[in-house]
Amino acid sequence: MRYARYKAAARKPDRFSRFATLVAHWAGKPVVFGCALAAMILWALVGPFFGFSDVWQLSVNTGTTIITFLMVFVIQNTQNRDSAAIQIKIDELIRVSKEAHNSLLDLEELSEEELEEFRAHYEMLAREARARSMRRAHRADENAGHERSTKNAPTRGPKSERG
Repeated sequence: MRYARYKAAARKPDRFSRFATLVAHWAGKPVVFGCALAAMILWALVGPFFGFSDVWQLSVNTGTTIITFLMVFVIQNTQNRDSAAIQIKIDELIRVSKEAHNSLLDLEELSEEELEEFRAHYEMLAREARARSMRRAHRADENAGHERSTKNAPTRGPKSERG
């Protein structure tokens, strides 16, 4: 029941959003690419019958321009909604994580300069973490090398044991 208020607030997406989602999913299928490729091959093959005329060239230019222009808006709508949903999910994960910094919530709302400051800070943290990791790895290698050299060293027991 904790998320009941979110469920109640959830509503059906508007018609354009539903349309954009359907078209974006449909346009991303391999069969649609195959159809588009076949249409371009067919267009090229009929070129000699039209004498490679201006009308022949204009037909494909106009068609592809219109489709491209409309698809930009359809795909952008889908991407905007997907991006917003992902940001909300990430924000929720940051919020519930005990060791995460809540200052990272809503980073997408910051200016470029503020984002650059955060990025620089996290790059510095990553460099420091890699350096610590490398130091630990070198110490582990040195310890392993020391253990190997002591295992292979001759023992100094009584003469009868040395053989």
